[in-house]
Amino acid sequence: MGVIIIIKQVVKIGGSLFPDNAIQLAKKLENTDSLIILGGGEFANLIRKYDSSQSFSEEVTHYTAIDCMDIIAKLVNDKVDSTKLAYTLDEVVAISDEGYTPIFIVSDFLIEEDPFECSWDVTSDSIAAYVSHCLNANLLIVTNVNGIYTREPSEEGSKFISKIDAKKLLTFEESSIDVMLPSLLIEFGTNCYVVNGMYPERVLSLIDDNINDYNFDYTLIIGD
Repeated sequence: MGVIIIIKQVVKIGGSLFPDNAIQLAKKLENTDSLIILGGGEFANLIRKYDSSQSFSEEVTHYTAIDCMDIIAKLVNDKVDSTKLAYTLDEVVAISDEGYTPIFIVSDFLIEEDPFECSWDVTSDSIAAYVSHCLNANLLIVTNVNGIYTREPSEEGSKFISKIDAKKLLTFEESSIDVMLPSLLIEFGTNCYVVNGMYPERVLSLIDDNINDYNFDYTLIIGD
């Protein structure tokens, strides 16, 4: 009987970490049974900027922003020998079975599944949550800050939050995750971690059962 490969976690690497930190983290995720999803980063931000002046249709901005995720995924994959691009969930499993770390090209999958309304409220965070739900995998949102704060981290009086209920997050006007994610965590009955990807060892600590070093800031969002 062959070994059954299970994707243990979906690791969404924020576009803010591209290029250097995203590439280094992708390398570190070798042999961790992870699926990588990349955010759209500055490419998607440019579309948002142009949309604010041109008012493109919501469908076009939604899917062109997703195309930006695919662009960064391809660029990261080009620099990492241990990864391969996957275009379907079946390919995700097959690539993991080969011993590589799959990086998901999400555009075709999302067109076929069509799980979201077209909106700027839905970004790579929500997409990663949906994919992790499909795979029954854990979810890590990896960004360029330590986790969730009461307000922008640079603002005076901002306080770090180590654990928060997703229902409480619904009341936040802005945080380091997208607006839709808390609702999805509640709907799916799942939790997720938000962690700083500028320190790859922090990400590995949260996904490797053999590492018990949690002496760093991260946020656990409770959805169940």
